[in-house]
Amino acid sequence: MTIKILDKKAPDALIVPLMLDNALPDRLAEIAGRANVDPGGLQRDFLGEQKEVFVVYASGNPTRRFYLLGLGKKNDFANMLAVTRSFCHRYKAKLPLKTGLDLRHFPDAEIARFTDAAATGMSLGLYKIGKYRAEQNEKPAPTFGSGKSELQILVPAAALSRAAAAARRAEIFAAATQQIFDLTNAPGNRKTPDIMVEWTLAAGREAGFDVRVLGKEDIISEGLEALFAVGKGSPCPPSLLLLDYSPKNRKEKMPLIGLVGKGVTFDTGGVSLKPSANMHLMKSDMGGAAAVLGTFITAARLQLPARLIGAIPVAENMIDGLAIKPGDVIGSYSGKTIEITDTDAEGRLILADALSYLLKREKPDALIDVATLTGSIIRAIGYFAAGMFTQNDELAAKLTRVGSRCGERLWRMPMWEEYGADLKSDLADLRNFTGKPMAESISAAKFIEHFTDGHPAWAHLDIAGMAFGDSEFAQGKSATGYGIRLLTEFVEEMIEAPLG
Repeated sequence: MTIKILDKKAPDALIVPLMLDNALPDRLAEIAGRANVDPGGLQRDFLGEQKEVFVVYASGNPTRRFYLLGLGKKNDFANMLAVTRSFCHRYKAKLPLKTGLDLRHFPDAEIARFTDAAATGMSLGLYKIGKYRAEQNEKPAPTFGSGKSELQILVPAAALSRAAAAARRAEIFAAATQQIFDLTNAPGNRKTPDIMVEWTLAAGREAGFDVRVLGKEDIISEGLEALFAVGKGSPCPPSLLLLDYSPKNRKEKMPLIGLVGKGVTFDTGGVSLKPSANMHLMKSDMGGAAAVLGTFITAARLQLPARLIGAIPVAENMIDGLAIKPGDVIGSYSGKTIEITDTDAEGRLILADALSYLLKREKPDALIDVATLTGSIIRAIGYFAAGMFTQNDELAAKLTRVGSRCGERLWRMPMWEEYGADLKSDLADLRNFTGKPMAESISAAKFIEHFTDGHPAWAHLDIAGMAFGDSEFAQGKSATGYGIRLLTEFVEEMIEAPLG
């Protein structure tokens, strides 16, 4: 599908997103006039509620039709993206080869942002989750979404250039997000550490960022003992992926941003075995790595004027005779020793080594780690935001603002010293799990903080409730792509306004 930006000559099939506000009756009267239908009936039948769809067929022209798409009362980026994505997924088989989307009735200041949202939503609505089906759907392929189809977005003439740039941006975000959907949705046997390494190398070559791989022997010789301990129970050895992006032909000083993502390709819990009921969802325990990878792909394709460095520890938390046991004491790259009180608290272990390794080589202006780390954060704030842990008020404000703007919200959690008291061990420098049924997401963040070398602008994002969720694409939970927009737009914020 290609996306074109126009200011007139709408195709016969036109999607019109409409707010539920005081202007709705006038909008409906105008559409009724264009379709030559009764405006009174239209205003009775279409209320503008979120995701509501009403099809208006023009009188005397059977191919001319308007898809009225309700936005509800939310006038923001995330709502436009969600509503258009849902609409495209439901109606793509019914849309013609050339379909329009009319944004001309929105304020000029919102056109570029809404173009980005709508183009992203329509593109993502074409996603298909059944990659591993032996028998593909026998229904004819929809005309809309095929290689020759067009989405024609109509905007005011004065906004053509801004909207065109926004549409190009949307295509980059949507393509990267679909790649991450496929990666995250892949089952554990199709996403072993070795496979994830090869996937990342290929993504780096395609998008334009460097990838260096530390394999099993490197991990042992470098002293990444915590990462090795988590992965040694699997027949697929762990790896550490080191990512580096900088734009072409840029010589001036740029912000340096470090991103670290938890890459547990499947998490059984190890000897501290998880309950079986939802263990199949643990293929998504690399959601933090997915967010970081999606950000690198997007930043490289956008050629953002910033340097990104990344570390992704990749491991499979499995059980065999070599697996770590509760009560074991292990080392770490930082030199600190760790008592293992729960082998299912493995994410913080591999993040500890990745953070220490990255910080020994670089001093980024901001450092963010992202992980599907604890069920505790879901119990605390549910499925509507990720938990943010940082001591830096300016960094917290910037991340919160970006998250609210793009719809990938964050809620700041406390990081008081008292929460770290329960990490004391009788045998080692730290223990990895408190064993208490409260505030575990905070304790996990306090554990990770020990391995940040006192970095003044570090944040930990616990995205356990956000990386895998309900969607149009699946009967159960599936990948959300959470974190790609958040981190990419955070990088753009750092370019425009670095931390003080």
